[in-house]
Amino acid sequence: MPRTSARPAFLLAALFLATAARAEPAPPARAVLDTYATLAQAMTEDAVAGARDLDRAVAALLAAPSPETLKAAREAWIRARIPYMQTEGYRFGNKAVDALEGKVNAWPLDEGLIDYVDTAKYGEASDENPLFRANVVANPRLRIGRRQVDATTIDADLLETLHEAQGIEANVATGYHAVEFLLWGQDLNGTGPGAGNRPASDYAADAACTHGHCDRRRAYLKAASALLVRDLQAMADLWGPNGQAREELARKGETAGLATILTGLGSLSYGEMAGERMKLGLTLHDPEEEQDCFSDNTHNAHWYDQVGITAIATGRYLRTDGRVVEGPSLMAYAAAKAPEEARRLDAALKAASERIRAIKDRADSGIEAYDQMIGEGNAEGNRIIQAAIDALVAQTRAIEALVSRLGLAVSVEGSDSLDNPGAVGKKR
Repeated sequence: MPRTSARPAFLLAALFLATAARAEPAPPARAVLDTYATLAQAMTEDAVAGARDLDRAVAALLAAPSPETLKAAREAWIRARIPYMQTEGYRFGNKAVDALEGKVNAWPLDEGLIDYVDTAKYGEASDENPLFRANVVANPRLRIGRRQVDATTIDADLLETLHEAQGIEANVATGYHAVEFLLWGQDLNGTGPGAGNRPASDYAADAACTHGHCDRRRAYLKAASALLVRDLQAMADLWGPNGQAREELARKGETAGLATILTGLGSLSYGEMAGERMKLGLTLHDPEEEQDCFSDNTHNAHWYDQVGITAIATGRYLRTDGRVVEGPSLMAYAAAKAPEEARRLDAALKAASERIRAIKDRADSGIEAYDQMIGEGNAEGNRIIQAAIDALVAQTRAIEALVSRLGLAVSVEGSDSLDNPGAVGKKR
């Protein structure tokens, strides 16, 4: 059974276990599935705790808007992302999880739906989105298709009405990135240095208000932050003792359950990370295609995705409070059943982590942010990003080799950016 132990915090590098080199009996597949579900529960519980901390920081900002309280709210947002990004390997293959993912982590977004924008950078209109500049903060009445929507009160119900309105995925009204935009504002620096720079006075409750409609902007941020907590709690509940995702996994049986694990890891590694989140932006040299584009936190988003992939594979998760949750793992099972493929995957996990760590270290050191690395003409930055993409593709190929050796049926999500680059074009 998975176990939780109170231990000193380990370096992230210690997440990598040399399980592929062990000549031990395979753990029962059901025990591997139990570890997988228990790690999901721990990760999502940590994500909820992070969102609650963020919600408290937002409340402090709204109670006394200042550069200091805005900075604290931004820092809380960045911390809140750490556990959530590690859960993303559970999205693919678990339908109940994927149904909620769009509410909490949808991107990229047409931020003009939410608030004011610099049209010189953003644009005046979009042929693809009638709500491109709807600006709900400024407008108490909106037209969505043939419907006239009363937006006088900005609350969770209104945000859910706006989210992906008219079936347009860029109409992101909820989740981490809606909150991110409200805390940072647009990043108007292109592939130059600097993130978004929204002033704290955008949340002033008096004559100090900037950009108008501060009362409505305050209401939007408050509602979006509270809704993020609620939606993440629903995700955590999926993995509780009687949660829908845990029960559906159990009903699949051992073979399909193992396939679910590998579907999630392969799809996140290839189609999502290597393709949509990295190769697309690099191909277009477009900062609009970086994931955490308002805050310049993308280097951390990619790193913790990879940390999560490794945690799921090795059956070992380092919780936010320093406790370790671990149990019989996919890698231990693979080492006994398919030792050569397990060694290959172990090496690929480490190589991908090293390449993505190079991105994180470059950004953390202040050399340049992720959006600068993908900039046109930045040969060194482009090379570092491409090396990470190549390592993620190799990681996926190692996953597919293990799938084949175990005789499982897995379909890894693809990406036009990798599979059909001629179809890729700028959105605006």
